[in-house]
Amino acid sequence: MFQEIIHTVKSPYRDDMHIVGFRFGKGEKAACIVGPTRGNEIQQLYICSQLIKELTRLEKIGAIVNNNEILVIPTLNQSSINIEKRFWAMDKSDINRLFPGDDSGETTERIAGGVFKAVEGYNFGIQFASFHTPGEFIPHVRMMETGHESTSLANLFGLPYVLTKKPHPFDTGTLNYCWQVNGTNAFSVYTPATSSIDETSARQAVSSVLRFLTRMGIIKYNCHSGYIASIVEEETLMPIKTDVSGIYRPLRKPGEEVKFGDVLAEVVDPIEGEVISQIIAPSDGIIFFAHSKPLVIQNCIVYKLIRRLHE
Repeated sequence: MFQEIIHTVKSPYRDDMHIVGFRFGKGEKAACIVGPTRGNEIQQLYICSQLIKELTRLEKIGAIVNNNEILVIPTLNQSSINIEKRFWAMDKSDINRLFPGDDSGETTERIAGGVFKAVEGYNFGIQFASFHTPGEFIPHVRMMETGHESTSLANLFGLPYVLTKKPHPFDTGTLNYCWQVNGTNAFSVYTPATSSIDETSARQAVSSVLRFLTRMGIIKYNCHSGYIASIVEEETLMPIKTDVSGIYRPLRKPGEEVKFGDVLAEVVDPIEGEVISQIIAPSDGIIFFAHSKPLVIQNCIVYKLIRRLHE
């Protein structure tokens, strides 16, 4: 393994910000793994750190197959991590909406452009990402429907679900989308947590990437075979909304099976403490996403349900 600077952001007042990458093995550009692009993605940063630790160990024992190079970039945005801001502090821009970048653009456009030059051309691209709505997911692999996506390859991660999504205009600036349209098989791996550490799902994410690299013949790693994933299209998920604002009291978690009529959550009056609304399951199914903040506003999506699926 050797470490190198992928891109540098010059600063007139403080130290320059260096985006670093860790290369394992030599030869064909086999796989590139990218960590957080946002400052609150601490779980994603932690997963990357554990992956670098494990790949370092595997390289020492000769477990990276000849003529395969793996690049890991643990974070693109340590500046926002340092000040605990989700987006770039100067203009609140989102690096993961600015790919493939612009060398003559604003700072975050130049970061996206510099990084994309380093990560393009790999056979497989894996990103640890988070969702724009705060909440928890079932661990899954997510892909844009660009015509280049492969659910068969995504299944090889061994996570319980693979989700495909028809891209909206703002999705065309994501790394996942740009990777795909430029010839890389791209996957985004989601775990339940974002700004906190969930050790169990972090280990699951690391294992899923190592399992995938093994099945692609890039490394030698003996691990559990994982799940045969259920394929879910995002537009088939049933959104469940609140009808009032207040303090949110969730009763069910992602991954749980629910029946029609089950009480999923309660909304409490923030002044008088009385339950003013109950969130009722409108269908049988598996909870795929759950809101996790203590407050909700009216018409906020608090759950997404995979309808009529059972454990």
